[in-house]
Amino acid sequence: MTEGSAVTAAAAIGAKVAPRAAEIEALRTLPRDIVDALVDAGIMKLFVPRTYGGSEATVDEGIAVIEELATHDGSTAWCAMIAMTTGLLGGFLPAAHARAVYAPRDAVTGGFAAPVGRARPVEGGLRVNGRWQWGSGTAHCTTIGGGCLVAASDDERPSAKFVLFDREDVTLLDTWYVTGLKGTGSTDYEVHDAFVPEGRWFRLAGAVPVEDGPLYRFSFFGLLALGTCAVALGLARRAVDELVDLAGTKRPQGSSRPLAERTPVQADVAIAEASLRSARAFVDDVVGDAWTTVARGDAMSDEQRRSVRLAATHAMVTSAAVVDRMYTQAGGAAVHDDSPFQRVLRDVHVATQHAITSPRTFDLAGRLRLGLDTDTAQL
Repeated sequence: MTEGSAVTAAAAIGAKVAPRAAEIEALRTLPRDIVDALVDAGIMKLFVPRTYGGSEATVDEGIAVIEELATHDGSTAWCAMIAMTTGLLGGFLPAAHARAVYAPRDAVTGGFAAPVGRARPVEGGLRVNGRWQWGSGTAHCTTIGGGCLVAASDDERPSAKFVLFDREDVTLLDTWYVTGLKGTGSTDYEVHDAFVPEGRWFRLAGAVPVEDGPLYRFSFFGLLALGTCAVALGLARRAVDELVDLAGTKRPQGSSRPLAERTPVQADVAIAEASLRSARAFVDDVVGDAWTTVARGDAMSDEQRRSVRLAATHAMVTSAAVVDRMYTQAGGAAVHDDSPFQRVLRDVHVATQHAITSPRTFDLAGRLRLGLDTDTAQL
């Protein structure tokens, strides 16, 4: 896929998805034809190594694709983001496993990275038991993973790994009844005594890539944070666009002037634009700096990883504030089930709950800026 063509494809898919928002929410997962469109466009494998049929895109392009999809439908963008970021594992797995998982044209991966499962070494691999939440897009995944603590014995300190299960070993549970991002199908899932062959896992912190491309030298946690905030940035942009469209025609009750002629609305639209453009510029700045480093073959510094996480969390918080501002100015028009304002509001406030861009990330970034001893393993 050529540079920029993925964004064009995302825009075309988004235009077809947007009118189906109610259907997606009611289904609570993406319709199969939408998944097929994302697969056919190569979006689900945007971060998969080229050697396995992926695009091995730049971080910039990946963010732009997710943001574009989110302006049309938050759930579609979220599922694409999960597939893209877990596709990074193709650059870390041994070649035989990476090829088996990612070489199929329709390969889509997902799963929850927090190590809540338990694994024990056995001959040839691991035996795993566990139940995970937040299984976004698992209904259409060809391979599903889960974070696990691995220890040979009760006396051994466990290590955290993200392991990839055979699809038939995973049971999806019907738990996804939520306020926003309803169409992501982020249901609980579980495995019982599942066998995972030797090497089909990814060490969550400090992993060394097998592939030599700059994408795989970029911080995994940082890229996940950027993908998450890109969804929020797209949702916020949609909220601003919707208010601009509404303001030209809506006349508040008891007023002879359209909403656009009210000074508070004018100010809030300007503040929203400045906030979003500033947040996006911060993201562009830190990503550009980090990409220069990884493109020349070096590892990102702790300061670069800190800055990426800080920019992503700032973009998430800023986007939610912009959506709130636009929803408020839309007034009563925003509260109806068929209003894009209330859907965007619900979606962005579910997105803010992701731990990778939660407000406590500010604590981490602040500690480092203050020179305090800080565990940087998950930067």
